[in-house]
Amino acid sequence: MFVDEVVVYLKAGDGGRGCVSFRREKYEPFGGPNGGDGGKGGDMVLRCVDDVSDLSEYRYNPRHEARNGEPGRGSDQDGRGGENRILKVPAGTVVIDEETARPVAELVEGGQTVTLLRGGNGGWGNTHFKSSVNQAPRRANDGLPGEEGKFRFVLKTIAEAGLVGFPNAGKSSLMNLITKAHPRCAAYPFTTLHPQLGVIEFPETFDRITVADIPGLIDGASENRGLGHRFLKHIERCRILILMIDMAGTDGRNPIDDYRALLRELGYYSEGLLDKPRLIIANKMDVDAAAANLEEFRKEADDPALGLSCLTGDGVGELRKAILDAVLRLRREEGAAAPAGAAGKERL
Repeated sequence: MFVDEVVVYLKAGDGGRGCVSFRREKYEPFGGPNGGDGGKGGDMVLRCVDDVSDLSEYRYNPRHEARNGEPGRGSDQDGRGGENRILKVPAGTVVIDEETARPVAELVEGGQTVTLLRGGNGGWGNTHFKSSVNQAPRRANDGLPGEEGKFRFVLKTIAEAGLVGFPNAGKSSLMNLITKAHPRCAAYPFTTLHPQLGVIEFPETFDRITVADIPGLIDGASENRGLGHRFLKHIERCRILILMIDMAGTDGRNPIDDYRALLRELGYYSEGLLDKPRLIIANKMDVDAAAANLEEFRKEADDPALGLSCLTGDGVGELRKAILDAVLRLRREEGAAAPAGAAGKERL
């Protein structure tokens, strides 16, 4: 089961209690206090890893706690600090504080770590309370509690191109043609039930472009209808959008109506999605009615459409080139706009 959103309870470790102890050795009747401090509680740390693809690990195990610090001991021995608890999450995970509904962390690349909650400091032993007027203090501090909270982990797939379309438009078939991913294909809608990632490789330029196949939307997806509403968030990070239109008019569908409906649902979810560069693919051009439908489509659509047939493979080469050109252009623009030193800045 693909899990892209979970709610978890997290707690950092409590600090250990300080120790009340006195030095008792032969010929040392007034040895004085020697209680050690408690150890610091462990931190709660998130680590982004490449070998985790979703949040299913936390679906049935939503509570995680770091270890507490050990209490102090006599002979001025401080307690051992609690081990940090490291939670592995996939790239693209956003952490939202459930109490404030505000994002508190974002992990976007493998190896990135974020200390989400800090463990409590250990309490002082009685050595710290010795003074000229109190030579034998019998006082020690409790350790401080570790931070805790309830958080929502939301996974937003990281891909440079997002493939969007209505059910049975041919997205999975296209993924099979242009990437090494092999999503399930069938002659009925909703065969794709969760986002699929694939990589388009360009040996001639040594470039690699990640493509996300977003499960089919339906009218009203932005209003929580159908499957697509759960996955609209996965296209927020995409540099370009690839809208796939069934040009054969399968099941009586009208290509221009599908095109406008897709734009409408994207805009309802987030107006920023309409500002992203997009490519329009007119699929199923091997069907007799497709040529006439494409001609009418080009008269009314605001974007040019590229003809394609996933069945015969016609137009795949042109599509690969169009995707590469669009992504490389955006990479150059983003590289030119990035301030010096921004690449090494931790993103939170």
